[in-house]
Amino acid sequence: MADTGQRRDSVPPGARQFVTTRWTIVLTAGRSDTMQARVALEELCQTYWYPLYAYVRRQGHSPEDAQDLTQEFFAKLIAKHYLGDVDRSKGKFRSFLLASLKHFLANEWDKARAQKRGGSQTIVSLDAETRYSLEPADEVSADKIFERRWALTLLDEVLKQLREKYAADGKGKLFEQLKVTLTGERSTIPYAEIGARIGMTEGAVEVAVHRLRQHYRKAVRAEIAETVAGPEEVEEELRYLFAALSL
Repeated sequence: MADTGQRRDSVPPGARQFVTTRWTIVLTAGRSDTMQARVALEELCQTYWYPLYAYVRRQGHSPEDAQDLTQEFFAKLIAKHYLGDVDRSKGKFRSFLLASLKHFLANEWDKARAQKRGGSQTIVSLDAETRYSLEPADEVSADKIFERRWALTLLDEVLKQLREKYAADGKGKLFEQLKVTLTGERSTIPYAEIGARIGMTEGAVEVAVHRLRQHYRKAVRAEIAETVAGPEEVEEELRYLFAALSL
């Protein structure tokens, strides 16, 4: 018993909490189709569907076919348990999802085309072509488009969470004024002007910005943790995604 306690104490800080994240719930379920794993997988898919739509479009499929394919892929992924062969040593949801989509496109394209359009379960409302029309028209590969859009989707999800948190605390207006400071340089951010708009001193705005950036960094790490298999992968994924943003 003492040995068991010693092993438990050797778990890195935060690791026991980490196992409750969405992707680790899905991975832990293995081949069993538990309701908890199904809900976790569906939530992840709803958040990260657009990067895959952009990948399919960049592969040369029409908007209509890309919508059908993306929708059918997610419907099959959720309806059937495709997790038995996931390599837990490479357990990033990002990697699993793209590999699964490539397999789907290679093996089930004809079957997906044969289905009546709109006949499958709708996972999300796909207004994706409006977003895709804003993608760069250069020769960036489908894989690179996917990686960049994955990173941007993750950051958008973090901003959404922070907006909701600040609004719940009665600070929605403050967040809307300060969110630009998450990406701008200190020398380009008019703190005094922001303060004048919301009735705060320049010093108070600087403190609020510092707190927002702390919340932002913590939320980015937490969102990344939802998509990898263990806490040791968070730093690696953080570096990878920010590198994707520079492409």
